[in-house]
Amino acid sequence: MIRFRLGLADLAATSFAYSPLQETVLSLRMWGPHASRIPHMRSTFAGARPAFEQLDHELLTALVARRRYWVPDLLTPRPAVPAPGIGAELAALRATDPALLGPGLEQTFAPLGEPVPPRLAAGLRDPAGLLADIADALEAYWNACLLPLWPRLRSLLDADLAYRARVLAEQGAGLLFADISERLTWHDGVLTLHRRGPWADTTADIPIDGRRLLLTPSCFVDGVSTMLGHDAPPHIVYTARGTALLVERPRPAAPHALENLLGRPRARLLALLAEPATTTELAHRLDVTPAAVSQHLSVLAAARLVDRTRHGRHVHYRRSPLGAALCHAQVDTPAAGS
Repeated sequence: MIRFRLGLADLAATSFAYSPLQETVLSLRMWGPHASRIPHMRSTFAGARPAFEQLDHELLTALVARRRYWVPDLLTPRPAVPAPGIGAELAALRATDPALLGPGLEQTFAPLGEPVPPRLAAGLRDPAGLLADIADALEAYWNACLLPLWPRLRSLLDADLAYRARVLAEQGAGLLFADISERLTWHDGVLTLHRRGPWADTTADIPIDGRRLLLTPSCFVDGVSTMLGHDAPPHIVYTARGTALLVERPRPAAPHALENLLGRPRARLLALLAEPATTTELAHRLDVTPAAVSQHLSVLAAARLVDRTRHGRHVHYRRSPLGAALCHAQVDTPAAGS
């Protein structure tokens, strides 16, 4: 286990952020044997395979350990701001000291009994050149495979941050951490991460000491994890809420009674809003314009059937308690004559 020791000031400074570079690197797991652990994205990535095959996919897939799908810490650094741009993060990666690359690769593969993949081992003869090649390959991969998905991914990550902030403010740290993962426990100023793998039976104590614990949601993890190096800035990555919304599904159906009451477009919107979503995400799911979605959301909000939460530049909508009760009542009500 890993025990993060937080003083009162450390707990107050604990914050959330997401990282497009992190999502880019962690999504490389979708191209190997671990894709089955992230089922909500398999069909989407299957459609992106032709684009992926045009890239330096040998180098990209070499960055992921095959046994436990670890990736080097230096490729997934803590984001410097809550929602950084991919350009700034790639620039920071390119500015990394190349001397850190070799130790970082050993730290990733050696504990699993895996050799550093041949493509990476050969590149370490010129660490600066290898780091530049990795950054270029990740940038090309982002543009070809992740950028088309980013509006949907970002919407989900924004919604997660807004939800966690609300839980922390309303219910406190204990419930916040328990809600993130059953492998996180909070007691008496200590946040414990119960880990798996080669170090499952060992214990590491990490004092925060003013370094600020950062929690980062991801669409490409299936639990909770932290950096491989215990001397790294404290950083926990966890599964974002609502990742099932990323799967391509048929347009939602709403009960006929609800359609008769609200009209079909608004009933379908309310059916979708069991999880937070932005206007752009809803328009994508319903294959209509954002302007049309916005108009219907305004009516639903005026009727107090949906709530709005702003996170940065984005507004997320979700069923209000009244809207949820209405949906459940329509689902549970027997049809006439039954």
